[in-house]
Amino acid sequence: MQFRHSWPALAVVTALLLTGCVDNSSSAVGAPKGAAAPVTKDDGAAALLPKTIAASGKLRVGTSPNYAPNEFKDEAGTPIGWGVELADALAGKLGLTPELTVAQFDNIIPSVTGAKADIGESSFTDTVEREKQVDFVNYYTAGIAWAAAAGKTVDPEKACGLKVAVQSTTFEDTTEVPAKSAACVAAGKPAIEKMKFDAQDAATNAVILGQADALSADSPVTQYAIKRSSGKLEAAGQTFDVAPYGIVVAKGSNLGKAVQAALQSMVDDGSYAKILDRWGVADGGIDKITINTAANG
Repeated sequence: MQFRHSWPALAVVTALLLTGCVDNSSSAVGAPKGAAAPVTKDDGAAALLPKTIAASGKLRVGTSPNYAPNEFKDEAGTPIGWGVELADALAGKLGLTPELTVAQFDNIIPSVTGAKADIGESSFTDTVEREKQVDFVNYYTAGIAWAAAAGKTVDPEKACGLKVAVQSTTFEDTTEVPAKSAACVAAGKPAIEKMKFDAQDAATNAVILGQADALSADSPVTQYAIKRSSGKLEAAGQTFDVAPYGIVVAKGSNLGKAVQAALQSMVDDGSYAKILDRWGVADGGIDKITINTAANG
């Protein structure tokens, strides 16, 4: 869950370039072929848009495409993934043209608050702390899931002393693994050694290469990593700590209501489900689009 190096991390990245353990491209296992289904403009949702955005004809979307299958790049370097398709369809529902901007994950919220982007779509976990800065239009639920090398038994609740790979600034990096490690130390056991990487593929390959005991990531990301690892990875324990993903919008902006209405229109007409089904992530789909679920429950 993305709230999203050290020298060892750089060494792992170098190893990745040499071994090519994971193919993060449109031809990778789990990446569907062809184009996503088109959507029809929802006039009611479009009418809720702030005048400046409606007049521009564009929806400026900030994303960090290094979290497959949610947001990543194809062989040509073009951002793809079910989150990217959802943002494109959202723009279509609002009668706007999507304008995607690739950014570092931790720069996306500042881009929205600084009016350099209209929305942020990058697997953001909605939290009470983040809601102090921006609003979240909730569109999906994801849990935390661990993976380990095939044949290696790892229990996320008994991970003291293990090396765990995470993507930098994700919820797993900032909150989940540190909390587990602190509990280990409090119990007089060895801390968890957290290994941070800029991209999820690097974290995944650290496990495949034997440089980490396990990885922790959002459930659709871990499931995708396992699927395309050619049997090198397997699930470690069960999915836990389910929480909502949210589209980031400026605090108090009417754009939040427009995005909510547009996404609800997609749920109602089936286009939302088609995107999730297309990417094999329907388990986290929801029926009611909400705003600021973390605070409002």
